[in-house]
Amino acid sequence: MKIPLEEITESAKEIRFSETIGDLNDIYERDQVRDFRFPPALDVHLVYYRSSEEIFFHGAFRGDFEGCCSRCLASYSFHLEQPFDFMLAPSASRSEAKVEELRPEDMGLSYYSSGEINLAPLIKEQVLLALPTRPLCGEDCLGLCDGCGANLNREACTCQSSGRDPRMAVFRTLKISR
Repeated sequence: MKIPLEEITESAKEIRFSETIGDLNDIYERDQVRDFRFPPALDVHLVYYRSSEEIFFHGAFRGDFEGCCSRCLASYSFHLEQPFDFMLAPSASRSEAKVEELRPEDMGLSYYSSGEINLAPLIKEQVLLALPTRPLCGEDCLGLCDGCGANLNREACTCQSSGRDPRMAVFRTLKISR
C-alpha cells in the first residue's frame, strides 16, 4: 500500500487494507530459519495524519501464522493481532541532527524522502517485531527427551535413565563429615 504525501493531511484518515507479506517466507527460507511461516497477506487497519512535517501512524494488523515450537519442534498455528504506532520524519532532518543518544520516544521513528509513503516495509517490520522470540506450541510444552528424542507431549520416554543429572555425579561421591 502506498500513500502519496499530498493526501496526508492534519485531519486523521482511516483505511483498511490487505498487505502482502508472503515474501518474508522467502527471506526466512534463504537464511534457513524455520521458526515461522507467514500468511500470504494480513488485514491492516490504519489511522494516519500529519503534524508539520512528521507523519503519524496508529493501527493494528492481524493474521494466522505457523510456528515451529522451540521445545518439541512440532508445527502449530497461532493467530496474531497486534497494535502498532510509528512516526515518519523527513530524511533531511536526520542528516542535520547531531549525533545523540537514542531516546525512548525515538524508538518508533523512521524517515521518508520521496513523494509517497510505501507502507509495505513498515508493516513487515511491525510483524517481525511482534513475533515471539521463542516460539512455543504451548506454555506447558514438555519438549523432547534429551536421551531418546521422544516428544514428551505425545509419548513416554523410553530411556533407562536414573533421573539424575550426570553433571552432578561428582557431588554424589563426596563424603561429608559431621
